[in-house]
Amino acid sequence: MLPRKKLVIDYREQVASFDVDAQNCFSPFCPDELPVSDAPLIVPELNANALLASLRLGSKDAHSPDAVWIATADAPMLSPVEGDNVDVRWPKHAVPGTFGFELLAGLPKPTQYDYFVWKGIEPDMHPYGACYHDHAGHLSTGAIEFLKKQAITTVIVGGLATDYCVKITVLDLLGADFKVILNRAACRGITEETTRLALEEMQGKGAKIIKNAACLVNKERTVVLLGDIA
Repeated sequence: MLPRKKLVIDYREQVASFDVDAQNCFSPFCPDELPVSDAPLIVPELNANALLASLRLGSKDAHSPDAVWIATADAPMLSPVEGDNVDVRWPKHAVPGTFGFELLAGLPKPTQYDYFVWKGIEPDMHPYGACYHDHAGHLSTGAIEFLKKQAITTVIVGGLATDYCVKITVLDLLGADFKVILNRAACRGITEETTRLALEEMQGKGAKIIKNAACLVNKERTVVLLGDIA
């Protein structure tokens, strides 16, 4: 058996955490939106991620109730929709002013984060990741630039859902040359199969995938990756 690899983070000041779209609309509290099983259970792990970082970033979907990608009886969920910055249809969700738009209980208010992103505001745009407003990756949300300006080298990521918004955020961060750690306990996916494929893709691109935040701390309270990469 090959020896277990470790990723040592020398300075906590170089580490940020990123809470991606940890909203009620992706939880069982909003069954008519996009409920993800056990979504509320990610909150303690997101908070644990933040304790290992010097900066905490967050994001929210912020969608129009008249978005072009909203599913209907004639055009159901996941059916294709035309447009440069949309791909498939989804149930209406994350409308500002609704309960579904709000972050899960136990997370900070947006103003308490060091940097926060609202995305998907335009009715004809449905981005997944929190780093770009468009699908082509040309229109930045500023998150990458903020991280680089703060000399961050490593980002610990969690949120909802693993197989869509979390995955794209991780891939975009990797593409910007950050080391990325995905905390599996800090995220949940929409389906088992798409989540499995997303984890494989993220790992294949270089993300370090851990079981939970405790894997990042040894008995001397040094931030270090101890768990198996799975």
